[in-house]
Amino acid sequence: MRLLTLARDLQRRKARERQRLFVAEGIRTVEELLDAPHLSLRGAVVSPLLAATPRGAALRSRLDAAGAPVLEATERDFDSAAGTDSPQGVLAIAEQPALALDALGDRLAGRPARLLLLDGVQDPGNVGTLLRSAAGLGADAVVALGGTVDLWSAKVVRSAMGALFRLSTLGDTADAVLPFLAAQRIVLWGADGTGTPVAELASDAPDRLAVAVGNEGAGLSTPVRECAARLVAVPSSGLVESLNVAVAASILLYELRPAALRAPR
Repeated sequence: MRLLTLARDLQRRKARERQRLFVAEGIRTVEELLDAPHLSLRGAVVSPLLAATPRGAALRSRLDAAGAPVLEATERDFDSAAGTDSPQGVLAIAEQPALALDALGDRLAGRPARLLLLDGVQDPGNVGTLLRSAAGLGADAVVALGGTVDLWSAKVVRSAMGALFRLSTLGDTADAVLPFLAAQRIVLWGADGTGTPVAELASDAPDRLAVAVGNEGAGLSTPVRECAARLVAVPSSGLVESLNVAVAASILLYELRPAALRAPR
């Protein structure tokens, strides 16, 4: 029962941070996890529901072949550890990849770079969408600043739909990240409705660029805003007060995508 107890414990952010573990729940999410060999699987918990479909049965075979322990739990016990209203009978526990700012700097040394900074973004669904957009639009890493929801919470892991397993991610304070950007000569632009329309700036975007998006209600924090070399905006018709942060950031990432994604195919 230790795996079941651990899965329940990892519903808490403090437990995830202390143990550097996370839970991936649902058939698709666990499939994506198994497709990411750099993530170390600690174990899985399954219920009889998993074997009810051919896809679920195939996933159970993959879990057995992975070599980590697999606990068969009753539906009631499984539901006590699941974070969804309609569990699919499988959750996996894996190690969070460790990445520090120094290591990220080494990865980005001497080449163009695109970073996405999450400055107090609190909704897990928004963060999952932001991770997917970052992965699809050429970001090298996503950095979560203070006040941002835990990137390894079960809701973010599910909504990211595998993107979290393919991206470099880390969390740190603005006091650490902002000097890091300056030392790495990575220019910071901040997303803000009062900024310059992004289409006017896209052709002049620096090769090494970080784009910061702020809290859903309050926007960018004061330290990030003050350090931003530019504020950029997505113009709208004016029929709505603002765009959802994940939608706006996705547009910005597209407009500011690396040169390799701009080349005709």
